[in-house]
Amino acid sequence: MAKIHETAVISPTAEIGDAEISEYVIIRGEVKIGDGVYIGPHTIIEGKTTIGEGTKILFSASIGLPPQDLKYRGEPTEVIIGKNNTIREFVTIHRGTAGGGGVTKIGDNNLLMAYVHIAHDCHIGNGVILANAVNMGGHTVIEDEAIIGGLVGIHQFVHIGRLAMVGAASMVLQDVLPFALVSGNPAKVHDINRIGLRRRNFPSHIIDAIHKAVVYITRRGLSLEEALSKIHAEKLDKYDEVKHILRFVENRSCRGILRGETV
Repeated sequence: MAKIHETAVISPTAEIGDAEISEYVIIRGEVKIGDGVYIGPHTIIEGKTTIGEGTKILFSASIGLPPQDLKYRGEPTEVIIGKNNTIREFVTIHRGTAGGGGVTKIGDNNLLMAYVHIAHDCHIGNGVILANAVNMGGHTVIEDEAIIGGLVGIHQFVHIGRLAMVGAASMVLQDVLPFALVSGNPAKVHDINRIGLRRRNFPSHIIDAIHKAVVYITRRGLSLEEALSKIHAEKLDKYDEVKHILRFVENRSCRGILRGETV
């Protein structure tokens, strides 16, 4: 049975599992909350929103509210949040738009620190860390295990690849390659995320191959076609991680690929 504080206001259309609902929480609309979920005081959840089991939402989060998109006309869109996420104070997560696919989606085991804003139609993978006050425009895509530093601004439609790391207070205007390390305002590629790769026990020859591929694409003054030709010629694409980089490039957003200073 759910543990619901007497001051909470919950719509009869909501489905609540074996969860804990704290003081002054407001839940309205077609909200579904799984087992083991904790909803902290003064949080508001509305619309068609699903929250997976084990997720913890702390003080004064706002989830499932209408998108900040002038084209939105009240279409039936939704938010889907996976399992075992931690969502800290004052986080805002807006539901999708009809023009953007209709879903804002967050995977499993993510950490969203205080004041993070996830806009309409954003898709966040698994194991992602968003530090304090990360703000992203609509349609942002962040792949698994990426780390985004505090006070980072992300332009709408930008894609950020797997295990990439974005330094604090950066402005990200273009797609960030998987495994890249970027920072600055505007952000530029400086290296690969070596520490993250080593912590996940990537062998040195894989790290070297990733480095070569990222350098060719971002820092050698080559056209994208020339960079990809060099990657294929050196057979770097025999590694799954480099194949992932190539797929990312192939499926890049309308924003283009973030590069570094030519060397």
